[in-house]
Order: sequence, then structure tokens, then C-alpha cells
Amino acid sequence: MNTDTPAPSTACAVLRDPDTIRLRARVIQTAGHEGNLPHFEVHPLRLPSVVDYVADTLRARYPDLNVPFHSRWRHFDVGNVDRWAALAACLPVGDPRERARVQTELAITSVLLDAGAGAAWCYRDPVDGRTYSRSEGLALASLALYRDGLLSADDRAPQRADGSTLSDLSEEVVARCFQVTADNPMVGLDGRVSLLRRLGRSVLAKPDVFGSDTPRVGALFDWLTRYGEIREIEARRVLAAVLELFADVWPDGYRLAGQNLGDVGHHSYLASQPQLPGLIPFHKLSQWLTYSLIEPLQSAGITVTGLDALTGLPEYRNGGLLVDLGLLQPRDSTAGSRTHPVDSEFVVEWRALTVAFLDDVATGLRSALGRSTEELPLASVLEGGTWAAGRRCALAKRADGSPPFTIESAGTVF
Repeated sequence: MNTDTPAPSTACAVLRDPDTIRLRARVIQTAGHEGNLPHFEVHPLRLPSVVDYVADTLRARYPDLNVPFHSRWRHFDVGNVDRWAALAACLPVGDPRERARVQTELAITSVLLDAGAGAAWCYRDPVDGRTYSRSEGLALASLALYRDGLLSADDRAPQRADGSTLSDLSEEVVARCFQVTADNPMVGLDGRVSLLRRLGRSVLAKPDVFGSDTPRVGALFDWLTRYGEIREIEARRVLAAVLELFADVWPDGYRLAGQNLGDVGHHSYLASQPQLPGLIPFHKLSQWLTYSLIEPLQSAGITVTGLDALTGLPEYRNGGLLVDLGLLQPRDSTAGSRTHPVDSEFVVEWRALTVAFLDDVATGLRSALGRSTEELPLASVLEGGTWAAGRRCALAKRADGSPPFTIESAGTVF
């Protein structure tokens, strides 16, 4: 077989490997340093100022430099209220595996509900009476959806996400829980409900993973740990499981031999790659979901190793930071006033550069703060960190805090 056309199983493995993301992002970055990219100029002399900006942001948010991971769990704590602790108090005492199953379900369903909701939508939290928008509002609304038993098939066990209930979930249920009205409209309500339905169908279709009697999302924890036999697991294995088991959840994405590989882009500068020329995977949401599954595993006493095998997340906060601080500059001065399809080469190039430069920012940040990779892994750099700095910089640049570019996306990438 020609080496340019690997067998489908091999090709799928290549495109699901975070090493491929990182290596191909570096190819794009090298082209940027050489001035050979079609859409962006790279100004490496701006990198130290980016590191300084991120360091200032991190010190302000975490003065003791003890930074948690960038994951969905941070959004549940907004307003200095630990909502997860209140939910955990309702769970069976002395059963860490059930606690981990519940955490796994909450993380997965909440991440899938986190597509952009639009500037007009907000959520009033009944816990503290405050109003939240964007990711924080979506997190609290998704927590309520799960907490109130709306994803469970068993009234006696409300804290479950069962395949049967998810597959039949109605828009009306989600809209009511998310407080969607004519005066509080949400962008993409049907899309996010569709994702949960697809999740339910995926769970029902894999009884060897999720169970045959009452298939539930949280059984993923048992499958990953071989029902408690495994006490240590690599982060890349968690990602591999997410990419394989939930491949059919994504309604769009690059397909190979009938398999949906999800978040994969195409760039002309990669045309000379020896395998799968032109393609670069990103798997942003799947990687963020993987970061969000680390804490459920750790809470059950499972050691997660190789965190930095995963990459930085190529989304508009991290990527926007690099543009807003001048490290990346679009060649087209009108790029900020146009809408770009998420699969356009412009966006693919921006995302690839984001992945590569996040590694460089992480290296510079550790040096500036006197921290090792173990003390400040990439997951903490993102949290401390580049994502928060990207939001801070966007607010300073634009009154509504929007990203520098408008991206047309169905919510399964950003």
C-alpha cells in the first residue's frame, strides 16, 4: 500500500493522536516564522510581552501560584459558591466510584451544552440570585439540568445521565431549565439538544462500555478503570476513549472510511506531509472534555499521568490573545470585519499557530514564575492563564469582549 494512503485504522489513529496535532502545528508555525503563511504574519518579538501579560493575569487570579486545571469544574464555582459540593452531599456516602460516575456524567453533558449561546442570553442562578452569561451561565444551567434529574431514567436516582433519557430529550425541557424565553433567547438551542440526543444514542449503541440493563454515561469511568483494577491512567488514553466512543456525537467533521473524526482541518502548507497530506487535527472540545474528566478520576484515587501530552486548546480566547497582543497579525486588514467559516484555511491557520505558541507561552511562563512542568502543567497554564488573559484582553480591546474574528460554527468546534 502506498505510504501516502495509510489504512483507515492507521489513518484514524494518526488523526486522533495529540502528537500529530502538535507536530503539524509546529510545521505551520515554522512557516510563519519564515514568512510563508498565506493568512498570518508572525511577530516572535512579541512573545515576551504575551508571557508577561499572562503572568500578570495568573498572579492576580492565583497569588499563591497554585493553579487548578482548565476544565468545566472551574465554571461551577463562580460567585465563590461550590455548587458541586452541594450536589455531592446528596450522593451515597462511602461510594467514591458512584461519585466519580456522577462527576463524569456532569462533565460530559455540561461540555456538550457549552456552545456559544449568543450575547442576549443569560441565566439567573437561584443559588446566589446573580445573573451569569457565556460559559459560566451555561455551566450553571447544565448543572441544574443534571441535578434536577432531567437526564435520569430513574426517579429514585435523579443524579444519572441515562442513554434512554438523553436520546429522547426534548427542546422544551432544556429551554425551560436554561430559562430560554422570547425575551431571553439562546442561539443554537436545537443544536445542543441534538448533541445530547446523539450522546444518548451512542451510549445505547455500546452496551459493552455503558452497560446493557440501564446504559448510562457515567459507566465510562468504570470502563476506563477496568472496574477499579486500574489505579493509573495516561491522559492520552482518556482522550483516545473520548474520540473513539463519542465520534458519532458530532454532527459534522472530517470523515475517513465512514468514521467521523470530528475536529480536523485542511491547510495547503501541509500538502507535503508524508501521511494524510494537508490535514491537521485539533479536537478542541474533545481535549477540553478530557481535561474535565481528570478531576473525576483523581477524586476516585486514580493517578492521571502525561497531562502535557494533550495540547493547548485552539479556540478564540487563547487564539484571540495572540492576535490582540500582536504576536499574530492577519495579512488581510479586513479580516476582523468579515465572518469566517470554521473550516476555512484562515481559521485553520490561526488555530494551528495557537496550538504551537501556547507551548511556547507555557515554557516562558514557567521560567517567569519559577515553576516546573509538574508544578504548572499546560492544563494549569490554560486556566491561570492564557484563557483568562484572552478574555481580559478582549474586554480591553472591545466593549463586548468578543473575539477578534467572527467565526461561523455550529458549536461543535468552538
